[in-house]
Amino acid sequence: MNIILLGPPGAGKGTQAQRLAAHRGMVQLSTGDMLRAAIKAGTAVGVQAKAVMDAGALVSDEIVSGLIDEALAALPMETGTIFDGYPRTSAQADSLDALLAKHGRSLDAVIELEVDEDALVERIVGRFTCANCGTGYHDRFKQPARKGVCDVCGGIEFKRRPDDNEATVRTRMAEYRAKTAPILPIYEMRGLVGRVDGMGSMEAVEAGIEAILADV
Repeated sequence: MNIILLGPPGAGKGTQAQRLAAHRGMVQLSTGDMLRAAIKAGTAVGVQAKAVMDAGALVSDEIVSGLIDEALAALPMETGTIFDGYPRTSAQADSLDALLAKHGRSLDAVIELEVDEDALVERIVGRFTCANCGTGYHDRFKQPARKGVCDVCGGIEFKRRPDDNEATVRTRMAEYRAKTAPILPIYEMRGLVGRVDGMGSMEAVEAGIEAILADV
């Protein structure tokens, strides 16, 4: 099975992709992670991407599609894939169709995690992690049992991502609406799109995704 998870930054795509990978034996293909791995490994696409990034330019659709091509070539045919962060544009959607066909695969479902923008901003802006073990917390929804002390490792230092601020989050959401959301009609015309309320609990979102996949 090959599926796409769509939704704005912070919607929970990464979390749900990890759950699918654990429960179904699928592989999460996150273009950001793949880019870093390719650069570190020094693959042909990684070398090309590093040169572009070192020059201060944006990584092109061609390079991102090259990463997907490398990843699919390395996977056994029976291993399912979860595309997280790709495709982002209609051009990338066309490229994905071609790449899947090249490797004898087809797209089975496109799942959009629907969110309330204001609530999502609150979710993202309030999150922080233990600097020692990485356990996640939130100003409103998940404080440590003992104030200032990590529940898991007892650490007393915490950190926040510098881009977890309202202005940055809303900019990223606007970019999602402008560039990525328009690819949905492409897949809707093919009857591939299912939607899940991304504001529910992790378990509720997972159940919604599984319900969609059960009908594929």
